[in-house]
Amino acid sequence: MNDHPADSRSDHPAPDASAPPACPHSAPGAVADEAAPATPGSAPAPELFTWEFATDPYPAYAWLREHSPVHRTALPSGVEAWLVTRYGDARQALADVRLSKNPAHHAESPHAKGKTGIPGERKADLMTHLLNIDPPDHTRLRRLVSKAFTPRRVAEFAPRVQELTDRLIDGFVEKGEADLIHDFAFPLPIYAICDLLGVPPEDQDDFRDWAGMMIRHGGGPRGGVARSVKKMRGYLAELIHRKRENPGDDLISGLIRASDHGEHLTENEAAAMAFILLFAGFETTVNLIGNGTYALLRHPAQRARLEASLAAGESGLLATGVEELLRFDGPVELATWRYATEALTLGGQEIAAGDPVLVVLAAADRDPERFAAPDTLDLARSDNQHLGYGHGIHYCLGAPLARLEGQAALATLLRRLPGLRLAAEPADLRWRGGLIMRGLRTLPVEFAPGHRLTKRDTLSTL
Repeated sequence: MNDHPADSRSDHPAPDASAPPACPHSAPGAVADEAAPATPGSAPAPELFTWEFATDPYPAYAWLREHSPVHRTALPSGVEAWLVTRYGDARQALADVRLSKNPAHHAESPHAKGKTGIPGERKADLMTHLLNIDPPDHTRLRRLVSKAFTPRRVAEFAPRVQELTDRLIDGFVEKGEADLIHDFAFPLPIYAICDLLGVPPEDQDDFRDWAGMMIRHGGGPRGGVARSVKKMRGYLAELIHRKRENPGDDLISGLIRASDHGEHLTENEAAAMAFILLFAGFETTVNLIGNGTYALLRHPAQRARLEASLAAGESGLLATGVEELLRFDGPVELATWRYATEALTLGGQEIAAGDPVLVVLAAADRDPERFAAPDTLDLARSDNQHLGYGHGIHYCLGAPLARLEGQAALATLLRRLPGLRLAAEPADLRWRGGLIMRGLRTLPVEFAPGHRLTKRDTLSTL
């Protein structure tokens, strides 16, 4: 679903973040900043990709913006890449046609080979999707898929999103406690994107299992992500054959019809597109809901303001609030990989042809040169052209659906779970490892127990 933000397994920064590190301030795989020594009188260069960094990367990004805004570093996998941290440079990079999405342009060493994509996608022949291609193929495939994300189609899907939201909350509302990641934020977008793709209900739990393995970022068995990708690839090939014989009103059927009418969509392209729509279309929304709820719980005055607005039947603050949550602590920390097709200058740095470039969206969206009081959460912020869903031709294709899901999820949580509060100390929460995405592993909460919705209640909310 997301043409721009996805692929959280693009790198392997740290082992299971739920286990305590051997040293309180450094994790295995931590990378010291050696390329830009501190200037006299400044704070020392930060360590990147440590446990401390994963919990709160924003001080390190502030240092990079000031002292080394386009910064070359070795990633935990050993791949060297440029990090772009200022807003102006980030917008330029996201729209620069000299920065290709095609991994074929990476001047990779043997050590780096295969470490800049989703584990298993090469072996499973799933590379020909929107995150790995440039125009004209990108233009052709995006045009086909964009038909599923028009404002009209998204609006038609809103009742289903609300139905899923309430059904999931019904599963724990009487208990007075829940893990909002496992019980709510994770399954909601999985079931929504499965519906959109046309995955039959009896198969959706398999997709939930495969997606769960992908989102664990090193917390599962070795090779588990690649095996899940392989299983998903096999299932999608079978589903495409079934849809060709018995098409429906879903996205996979639409891709098949387009192919049959001369759009030249190969079976591999159709499988890769379905794969990335599922893969990219759920984790961004998981993190939007999880990070957004966590931010509201940590900022009670802003939360109370939103609750009062919702109680008054208003929707404006909810809409601007979701945009602010995307800016403040968004679901995508770094944009997916780009590769220089020729030598170029970015932010005063000379970048060689073949060099990987990673735009740090989280840093750009807290740039004080672009946003007033960038470290302050302001749900009513009006001047908010954040980069949370990217910029340029790779702007997130599924942004309208993600916004719909985020707004429905947050509004319904606040409405149905009175007294919602954290059930753990913030310092005890763990963030998932992964280079691209930013999200919590768990979000334990407590609230006043409520009741499951009756059929009449459900109809009244649609």
